[in-house]
Amino acid sequence: MSSSRAGADQPPQPQRRIQRTQTAGNLGETAFDSEVVPSSLVEIAPILRVANEVESHNPRVAYLCRFYAFEKAHRLDPTSSGRGVRQFKTALLQRLERENDPTLMGRVKKSDAREMQSFYQHYYKKYIQALQNAADKADRAQLTKAYQTANVLFEVLKAVNMTQSMEVDREILEAHGKVAEKTELLVPYNILPLDPDSTNQAIMKYPEILAAVLALRNTRGLPWPKEYKKKKDEDVLDWLQSMFGFQKDNVANQREHLILLLANVHIRQFPKPDQQPKLDDRALTEVMKKLFKNYKKWCKYLGRKSSLWLPTIQQEVQQRKLLYMGLYLLIWGEAANLRFMPECLCYIYHHMAFELYGMLAGNVSPMTGENVKPAYGGEEEAFLKKVVTPIYKVIAEEADRSKRGKSKHSQWRNYDDINEYFWSVDCFRLGWPMRADADFFCMPSEQRYLDKSSEDHKPASGDRWVGKVNFVEIRSFWHIFRSFDRMWSFFILCLQVMIIVAWNGSGQPTSIFSADVFKKALSVFITAAILKLGQAVLDVILSWKSRRSMSFHVKLRYIAKVISAAAWVIILPVTYAYTWENPPGFAQTIKGWFGNNSNSPSLFILAVVIYLSPNMLAGVLFLFPFIRRFLERSNYRIVMLMMWWSQPRLYVGRGMHEGTFSLFKYTMFWVLLIVTKLAFSYYIEIKPLVGPTKAIMKVRITTFQWHEFFPRAKNNIGVVIALWAPIILVYFMDTQIWYAIYSTIFGGIYGAFRRLGEIRTLGMLRSRFESLPGAFNARLIPVDKSEPKKKGLKATLSRTFGQVEGSKEKQAARFAQLWNKIISSFREEDLINNREMDLLLVPYWADRDLDLIQWPPFLLASKIPIALDMAKDSNGKDKELTKRILADEYMHCAVRECYASFRNIIKFLVQGNREKEVIEYIFSEVDKHIEEGDLIREFKMSALPSLYDHFVRLIDFLSKNNQDDRDQVVILFQDMLEVVTRDIMMEDHITSLVDSVHGGSGHEGMIPLDQHQQHQLFASAGAIKFPLTHVTEAWKEKINRLYLLLTTKESAMDVPSNLEARRRISFFSNSLFMDMPPAPKVRNMLSFSVLTPYYTEEVLFSIEGLERPNEDGVSILFYLQKIFPDEWNNFLERVKCQSEDELKGSDELEEELRLWASYRGQTLTRTVRGMMYYRKALELQAFLDMAKDEDLMQGYKAIELNSEDQSKEGRSLWAQGQAVADMKFTYVVSCQLYGIQKRSGDYRAQDILRLMTTYPSLRVAYIDEVEEPSKDRSQKINQKAYYSTLVKAAMPKSIDSSEPVQNLDQVIYRIKLPGPAILGEGKPENQNHAIIFTRGEGLQTIDMNQDNYMEEALKMRNLLQEFLKHDGVRHPTILGLREHIFTGSVSSLAWFMSNQENSFVTIGQRLLANPLKVRFHYGHPDVFDRLFHLSRGGVSKASKIINLSEDIFAGFNSTLREGNVTHHEYIQVGKGRDVGLNQISMFEAKIANGNGEQTLSRDIYRLGHRFDFFRMLSCYFTTIGFYYSTLITVLTVYVFLYGRLYLVLSGLEEGLNTQEAIRDNKPLQVALASQSFVQIGFLMALPMLMEIGLEKGFRTALSEFVLMQLQLAPVFFTFSLGTKTHYYGRTLLHGGAKYRSTGRGFVVFHAKFADNYRLYSRSHFVKGIELLILLVVYQIFGHTYRSAVAYILITVSMWFMVVTWLFAPFLFNPSGFEWQKIVDDWTDWNKWISNRGGIGVPPEKSWESWWEEEQEHLRHSGKRGIVVEILLSLRFFIYQYGLVYHLNIAKKTKSVLVYGISWLVIVLILFVMKTVSVGRRKFSAEYQLVFRLIKGLIFVTFVAILVTLIVLPHMTLQDIIVCILAFMPTGWGMLMIAQACKPLVQKAGLWPSVRTLARGFEIVMGLLLFTPVAFLAWFPFVSEFQTRMLFNQAFSRGLQISRILGGQRKDRSSRNKD
Repeated sequence: MSSSRAGADQPPQPQRRIQRTQTAGNLGETAFDSEVVPSSLVEIAPILRVANEVESHNPRVAYLCRFYAFEKAHRLDPTSSGRGVRQFKTALLQRLERENDPTLMGRVKKSDAREMQSFYQHYYKKYIQALQNAADKADRAQLTKAYQTANVLFEVLKAVNMTQSMEVDREILEAHGKVAEKTELLVPYNILPLDPDSTNQAIMKYPEILAAVLALRNTRGLPWPKEYKKKKDEDVLDWLQSMFGFQKDNVANQREHLILLLANVHIRQFPKPDQQPKLDDRALTEVMKKLFKNYKKWCKYLGRKSSLWLPTIQQEVQQRKLLYMGLYLLIWGEAANLRFMPECLCYIYHHMAFELYGMLAGNVSPMTGENVKPAYGGEEEAFLKKVVTPIYKVIAEEADRSKRGKSKHSQWRNYDDINEYFWSVDCFRLGWPMRADADFFCMPSEQRYLDKSSEDHKPASGDRWVGKVNFVEIRSFWHIFRSFDRMWSFFILCLQVMIIVAWNGSGQPTSIFSADVFKKALSVFITAAILKLGQAVLDVILSWKSRRSMSFHVKLRYIAKVISAAAWVIILPVTYAYTWENPPGFAQTIKGWFGNNSNSPSLFILAVVIYLSPNMLAGVLFLFPFIRRFLERSNYRIVMLMMWWSQPRLYVGRGMHEGTFSLFKYTMFWVLLIVTKLAFSYYIEIKPLVGPTKAIMKVRITTFQWHEFFPRAKNNIGVVIALWAPIILVYFMDTQIWYAIYSTIFGGIYGAFRRLGEIRTLGMLRSRFESLPGAFNARLIPVDKSEPKKKGLKATLSRTFGQVEGSKEKQAARFAQLWNKIISSFREEDLINNREMDLLLVPYWADRDLDLIQWPPFLLASKIPIALDMAKDSNGKDKELTKRILADEYMHCAVRECYASFRNIIKFLVQGNREKEVIEYIFSEVDKHIEEGDLIREFKMSALPSLYDHFVRLIDFLSKNNQDDRDQVVILFQDMLEVVTRDIMMEDHITSLVDSVHGGSGHEGMIPLDQHQQHQLFASAGAIKFPLTHVTEAWKEKINRLYLLLTTKESAMDVPSNLEARRRISFFSNSLFMDMPPAPKVRNMLSFSVLTPYYTEEVLFSIEGLERPNEDGVSILFYLQKIFPDEWNNFLERVKCQSEDELKGSDELEEELRLWASYRGQTLTRTVRGMMYYRKALELQAFLDMAKDEDLMQGYKAIELNSEDQSKEGRSLWAQGQAVADMKFTYVVSCQLYGIQKRSGDYRAQDILRLMTTYPSLRVAYIDEVEEPSKDRSQKINQKAYYSTLVKAAMPKSIDSSEPVQNLDQVIYRIKLPGPAILGEGKPENQNHAIIFTRGEGLQTIDMNQDNYMEEALKMRNLLQEFLKHDGVRHPTILGLREHIFTGSVSSLAWFMSNQENSFVTIGQRLLANPLKVRFHYGHPDVFDRLFHLSRGGVSKASKIINLSEDIFAGFNSTLREGNVTHHEYIQVGKGRDVGLNQISMFEAKIANGNGEQTLSRDIYRLGHRFDFFRMLSCYFTTIGFYYSTLITVLTVYVFLYGRLYLVLSGLEEGLNTQEAIRDNKPLQVALASQSFVQIGFLMALPMLMEIGLEKGFRTALSEFVLMQLQLAPVFFTFSLGTKTHYYGRTLLHGGAKYRSTGRGFVVFHAKFADNYRLYSRSHFVKGIELLILLVVYQIFGHTYRSAVAYILITVSMWFMVVTWLFAPFLFNPSGFEWQKIVDDWTDWNKWISNRGGIGVPPEKSWESWWEEEQEHLRHSGKRGIVVEILLSLRFFIYQYGLVYHLNIAKKTKSVLVYGISWLVIVLILFVMKTVSVGRRKFSAEYQLVFRLIKGLIFVTFVAILVTLIVLPHMTLQDIIVCILAFMPTGWGMLMIAQACKPLVQKAGLWPSVRTLARGFEIVMGLLLFTPVAFLAWFPFVSEFQTRMLFNQAFSRGLQISRILGGQRKDRSSRNKD
């Protein structure tokens, strides 16, 4: 995640080998020096680049260039006022002085001017003339570069000539004229080169592109400004620029955007492209409709006419539409931060489009009589300065007032407020041109007085601040009730009915039908009315601050709501009272007030019916969602009046209802769940508790063990509350548990129906491999003919793919290309080794002669040797053998293929005629016997093995292909012949045939040698073709494959052996059998882009970083080698090295090593490689789409191999593939700080540049901060300007390759921004500035920690088709994908985390999307419908703090604006997660903070109110409900324990000892059991188990579950429960949410004790100790009268929680129990606790700073938060009150005095402490002896008092412990209250004393935690156990070894020192 640390003002400090900044004297030692230029001198960078380029050819010219650059720098900034300018000039000057003399020596010509001229001419001839006729992309890039260089050289030449006052030659001037003209045309371009010279490039020849370009260039009838100079090829966007004053680069950017958009939509309308380019009207209309849907809706909502008027003349319609679209995109492209406010853009567009219409219609202005001109327009940057900047300033000022999110949300307007200003008709008061004094621009008055600069404003204007709009985010828990009031009311009413039914009558649910009970149950309506009133009052209170911007009818509604609710609260109870003859107590009192006349039940029933009538209407509408949708969307007055009462009219959140079927599905889900939950609650929790409660209420208790303030309280009400409170809390929480159970069941069923886990092991893959090619062709290859499709359930269950016939060559070829691409990508990623790759590949070049499918060898391995053995032992039973071979399909294939290949090779090698005759005869015989099926009977098989041995040797010779082996090959052939004829066939006539060929056997005379040669078969010169002269790739492959088939003895069951490769290959194969849309051709697919925000994370690991050992001596590299041992070996094999040391030699290998490691970390390199697979996949798929048959048969590999030679022909397949890929896919990485990093010479910038050169189609966007030297000399400080910049790698492959290639980037677009871009949260702002550079119709947002795979990229075009499908009522707007968490292997914690995440991103989201329909957007592989979101506020929200989890708000926004989010299981993206406990806790804290902020947000409020009841439940339990339930879980423990504390200390528990409810309380045990379910992570574990079961089998799931328990997963889950609770609760009360950057490293380091203490002290340790004290007190005082079992059952989970919260961080801390580390930690902690704080001392260094920072949130919390904090702190005073009366001393008396005396003791102790410390300060110097005496006296007195107390009133040891237990919490409570009231305490001057007290407490807490850890560290085995538990085996073994080595290293170094 690109974190937003305070915007991007401070460039990060680069960690470099040598800290080289701009001041260094070695400027220019590297090729990067031309980039390290201060931002105010940016113009001289090109000159320095040229100097570097020509340095190797002519050092003197390079010197002159640099000299000119220096002069120019001086001209630009004469006073050196810019940052870093002085240092830069000095360094450059030093270099020039050094280089002057040496370069003079090397000069050829007499003068510098001559030298420059000759060099210029040389350059012009060599480069520019040579390149003139460039056709292709690469040449075009070189030409652009050459022209730019020539331009710079000419500039320098002119300057040199002027200094030497020489004329420039005419020839040179002419040449330069051409150059200058060309340079203007050949600018660096992004995707489309639109200059006239580039028309012959492949991408510009596509008819759809041409059509779009021509349509845009139609400027007929546009009124150009008078002074405008028209150029060739002007288009409508140029006209818009000249009229409205847009920026040039913005126009260029949007021109390309629009052309690509139209071209892509156009080609889908015409799948068969016709050649004459004419843009299709349907394409235009489609894009128009998408772009302007939101705008038209806005116009309708506000009751205005839209400004889109189309002309009546048909010819002009197209041009007008393009103008409207162009205008919108240009506004959007320059709107900067305004893009987050879609309706603000609508407002601007509304007026500008109206002006556009006026100009085109030739309207005349009534004022001037001239033609209409735009209000803002004409000059350059007019739009930016006059429209964007004023609104931007409002946003910026509001953001300033938020004080970085510290101040309350209600005090400043965030993006939403400013945007929602445009939701009311009042926004038109702004006017156009906008009035500067409009209330929109006003700031609150308090700011006016602070702002000195704006004195000219009248102070009165300040009070016209618009204020919050529609909603106020106020920190309060009430939001949970307010947003989801229907749910809470439902649960409360159910509880009331259940208690009434259980209390009265038999307690059976049927008893509700008895009149009495029924009547009592009717009182729920009164409760409902009261809740309604509460809701109405709450609405008024919480919306109070937005009253200024409220329209009258909204205010009226709020007031009317309150009045009507109050009326019902009166009417219902009164009518209810009159239904009773002899009323119960509450009704009696009411009757007493109103007169006691007769009863009339009908009145109440009537009142109830009237009260319920709106709900009945709502119920009817719920059943017919389409009516409701229509009503909400309509703009009729009557409908609006109807809807006005039910919910205020809002621009968003209208018509979100789903179709009837979806509605039915999620309603059923929730009805089932609620019924289960209520039944459970009633029978298990409520009903059993009623009897005991009644019994308790009857008992009278008179003896209390403390001073009872309310001895006359009726019915033991305190006891009843203590008993019922935990149960009621659990009642409100356990729906979450039921949700977990039901979601597991339903998610599992849905997953099974989606065919998940059908192929989960290699065995399953093998068994289904033959249908795989069919699946490939059905899923990944576009279909030409329209085939009838099967529909319905049967099709889902029986989807089979036919086997591909061998005859269908093209299909087999396509399968081979795709499959091999995937396998080779595995090899490149080092997942498999070479042998495995050979076994997995399918032949590229299908052998035409073999009439059968060639399976990958891993299926056929070892089949041939086995078949041989079977044949050898077959003894002539032919049928038997055939049956056995046919039984194994693959064996059959292998045998046939080997025989066919054997025949082919022999026939190919044998050339001599006589030999051919023999061979032919033998083969024909064999074939004949095969046909007849009596091969084995006729031939003898026992000799086959020897033939096999010979043949294997032959293959071996063939693969070596050596001249020297010729003779041996001949003998081999003779051997084989002999074996076949003599041993196998055993037939005489064959032998005789061979003999006759040899010539008669008669003449035994001495024949000359050479003639003898003639007679031997195979021996003559041309008989055998060996060695082969030219070997093709296909032949090599064939030989290699045959060798594998014949010789692989062991079966390849474990190929691939790497687990990751297995997972990927089986998931991919499985996904092909799932339901996915058919693939379109690449040309017809939807185009898309990927956007990744990046801040300062790792791009590529450096060698030093990899080898730097941590304190245990473990380096990252060592760690990776241990965790991925097989991948490390595969890597070494790939780079052909034996060991790590060999890698160190060459730079290339070091580079490879860095890449290898980076691909296993969470680096940008990994992400970019993954995303660029999309492009590779598209190129391959484009080839398969376009290739003719012969190309197809030759294969993609052939094209790749010859890409260099082919690229000269523009239409070659390769160039076309590239062009199509360019049209369909762009990847933009938004590296916010790249400009700053580049200028400061940061290594990250070089790594990013390296990525751009590796992947030429990668684009990097960044925010460039440039100091512009001020024209006004009086101003000392330069102004900063900000630009959104897009760069690509300049790829000049120089003409003669001997020249060194400079790695440089070139700027494509620079769009000026109105100011600093980062105003809100960093990441969404970073995405937003770069989103204008993305293209296409889909936009995939990918995070910096993600990865992608080749095989998944192949499915992207299928996925994008989902946008065209209807899903329910509407098209999808966000497609959700699965993620695979790849960090699970790092440590056990990472494994828990990845399991938890995995289950959420699969089973969780599957269920959310369908049936529940509440999936939002959770982080990043999701694909957005780009046009939909582009016009609705982008892909994330960015207001500071409130949108902390920016991702999910994109989902909220999409849903509220009638979008639709789906989830797809057939494609997945990799994702990294945090791996150490501290990072995980930080991450959980961030998410919990984010959820706290969501709770306050308007989005959740709107969803909660505008969803129907059941969808609202889904929304609650899957967003903030989960966190609120966790909070309640922890609260239950507190409530239970404090209740028990009250019972024990007051003596009530003893008094009620006989009661069953106290002794053995079943419902309580159940309630606490369900609490502990949540606590130990059961909610997480269930879905996790189900998902692992589905995908890996249930046996695996069970074993993994057991393993997790052994690795202490419950400890981890209980601990993270604490994190969530703490941060969620604190955010709701006080705020203090912030982005926590978690770091994505590998955590193998030991966190110090002090670090852990700082991180967890408030969230876990304090709470843990509090619970510990509670449990201890309960243990001590409640022991006599309690059954042991019940006690254990009830408190065991609490003890577990306490121990976990206190010690988990040490348990999960690597080497947390090593004695040496413990000692170091202790000294470190001591230092930290005793350090003084102060300004500038960071919290890590001193306890005081940390302590102050830790209460920071209370400063911004507001009065409510402080009051709540104080009230909560009061609980700490209970202990003292209760425990004092239990001291032995105070046993006799129960009077209040005891309590008073105890306070006296506390005051005394504090007073003594204070005196001592004051004394120490005042007297310790002068009156040292006296002071010592006093201290001694105090000590003696203290001891004396203790002794007296023990002797006289029998004080015991227990009493001392009890005293400590009593007084410690009191002290803590006082501390908490003091911190809350810090300003008052500071005024009183007591703050230092508070701090001292606090430090004392912290020291005690530290000791409590430290002692047990240190004790365990004594035993060495503890540490071993811990390492084994934390890390996977390979690593922990490695860790032990490295420690031993590390120890030796340390000894050695210390010896050397001696």
